Amino acid sequence: MSKFKYQKVLLITITIIVIAIIFAPTVFAAPDSGQVSTAIESTWKTAAGQIKTVTNNVIFPVVDCVLAILLFVKLSVSYFDYKKHGEFDFAPIAILFFGLVFAITAPSYIWNILGI
Repeated sequence: MSKFKYQKVLLITITIIVIAIIFAPTVFAAPDSGQVSTAIESTWKTAAGQIKTVTNNVIFPVVDCVLAILLFVKLSVSYFDYKKHGEFDFAPIAILFFGLVFAITAPSYIWNILGI
């Protein structure tokens, strides 16, 4: 390795270290207890309500809509397969139906299981 290449690698390494030191934030624990775990727990407690609200109002309805659309599409495809072949497959329809029932009722009990 030539001297110029060694200096170039050393300069890049030092630059990266200096940038990391400049942009790395200093983290302090909660002022009253001095425990990092207390700071994390208080942050989680304030964020848990927001997470619950977003999940109940956005995530679960989107999952419900997708499962309902998939159920009706599978029902129609199964109907056409029945008309064509004379066989009706209940398993995928049952799986989608019970998944939809689970997703619709999940907000009423999932937070008790998670302890939020």
